[in-house]
Amino acid sequence: MELKKITEKLTVSPQITADDMSAIGQSGFRAIICNRPDGEGADQPSFEEIEAAAKAAGIEARYVPVQSGMVTDEDVAAFGEALEDLPRPVLAYCRTGTRSATLWSFHEAKKRPMPEILAATKAAGYDMNGVARRIANGGKTPTDTGDAKYDVVIVGAGAGGISVAASLKSRKSGLSIAVIDPADIHYYQPGWTMVGGGIFEASQTAKTMGSLIPGGVKWIKAAVAAFEPQNNAVILDGCRVVKYDRLVVCPGLKLDWGKVEGLEETLGRNGVTSNYRYDLAPYTWQLVQKMKSGRALFTQPPMPIKCAGAPQKALYLSGDAWFRRNVLKNIDIQFMNAGGVLFGVKDYVPALMKYIDKYDATLNFFHNLISVDGPAKTATFKVAKPDTDPTEVTVEFDMMHVCPPQVAPDFIRVSPLADSAGWVDVDQATLRHKSYDNIWSLGDVMNAPNAKTAAAARKQAPTVAENIVADIRGRSAVAQYDGYGSCPLTVERGKIVLAEFGYGGALKPSFPTWLVDGTKPTRAAWFLKEKMLPPIYWQAMLKGKEWMAKPEQLKVAAD
Repeated sequence: MELKKITEKLTVSPQITADDMSAIGQSGFRAIICNRPDGEGADQPSFEEIEAAAKAAGIEARYVPVQSGMVTDEDVAAFGEALEDLPRPVLAYCRTGTRSATLWSFHEAKKRPMPEILAATKAAGYDMNGVARRIANGGKTPTDTGDAKYDVVIVGAGAGGISVAASLKSRKSGLSIAVIDPADIHYYQPGWTMVGGGIFEASQTAKTMGSLIPGGVKWIKAAVAAFEPQNNAVILDGCRVVKYDRLVVCPGLKLDWGKVEGLEETLGRNGVTSNYRYDLAPYTWQLVQKMKSGRALFTQPPMPIKCAGAPQKALYLSGDAWFRRNVLKNIDIQFMNAGGVLFGVKDYVPALMKYIDKYDATLNFFHNLISVDGPAKTATFKVAKPDTDPTEVTVEFDMMHVCPPQVAPDFIRVSPLADSAGWVDVDQATLRHKSYDNIWSLGDVMNAPNAKTAAAARKQAPTVAENIVADIRGRSAVAQYDGYGSCPLTVERGKIVLAEFGYGGALKPSFPTWLVDGTKPTRAAWFLKEKMLPPIYWQAMLKGKEWMAKPEQLKVAAD
């Protein structure tokens, strides 16, 4: 917990946890304001969790959520009302504290001189010069000049962002590159399924962001508010402006927990869990270990989602654990899938169906989770089968693993970079933006029709790096991405169906079938997933070492 005092009445901080509440109370705070919307980060506690802990500590709590970088007049008014209503001193928090400091700055602008506001926030560690420009410019952020400028700016420091930064540096070491990301921790998210299956510890999947940013690359620890591609500008939370010659856009997806009524309130309790959150994956394994009988639901929302096999991986590893403990016969496994098939590439379905049969799991297609009543342990699904009127069905459960609905982040969906569906609009081969020649995208937020997996980003990063360097040298695109994605389907402890495929479901095996036949469960694929892929991720992919990921030459440019 990092408290940053702005005035005697108000302190701001980055994200707090329920465990911090005792120390917050001991520090003399009488109220808390949450300015961070629920579901914004993979390791973020909900406001309900914070509020409950605050109440137990005798501290009032107020929820005033603000979208990152999108502080409105209404937000400022709501923040001001909360400050007036709540007992002081007050602690306000968001992801980094910047939104809270920004809200205070706008609120105080009507009664304090601007230099006083800038001095108070600067002393607390927040640069509000962008806010000063916005107030002076009638609420808008001028982008004709920037706070900084780089040859390449990369939005997002996940698997794609760090990999493409490292690949660019390995090709052209003199480039000035900045990576923009507000997160302190970088997660190896493919490992969370293994945490939920009792194979990995959660701590194995996390490293500090600062330890992973490539040498010579500037890390701008901030959230993006908006893009102005016509001015080659990125506007940050706090209204700072970063200019670029070339831009790479690769933030992660937004997990839309709030789209399912009642879900946020019951996550992490009442038998409701998800391997899609760092802090909940261990709870999945706790539930599996405790369960001896009853009904277990595993849900999958409409596509697209990241790692489309993850919802059923949770089913398989849970079923395997119950099988090994000889309690499977007492457990009713139900897979509630909003789609109409078990897996989108038919070649892998026969092997998967053998495990569906082994675990005696019932497949319920076209079932989309719409609400949860945690205390009652019931889940309601909208059933929309083809050529039939939609209905709703409510199912009781003892344990439920939820895969949340997923969308592009708000700052992507409302930007000029997005297509009509809200995804960054790119050429699916070169990954270059269709309208802006100096912008590329990779990873989960772009609209190429490939699986959204870390393995896909591993192939995309060298392609983007190669094409950016070619563009700098005045050449056309030279590399192409073939849609490769990989989904290691953990069907039991010790065996994996290694699904590897490209655009159109074409099989793209990395190994000869005598070593790994991806259409069948193998121990070799398990060894790859458990022992080899984590170090490949940390030590090769994120360091620009393109093992088995050399960019494919664009056929029209190969000459």
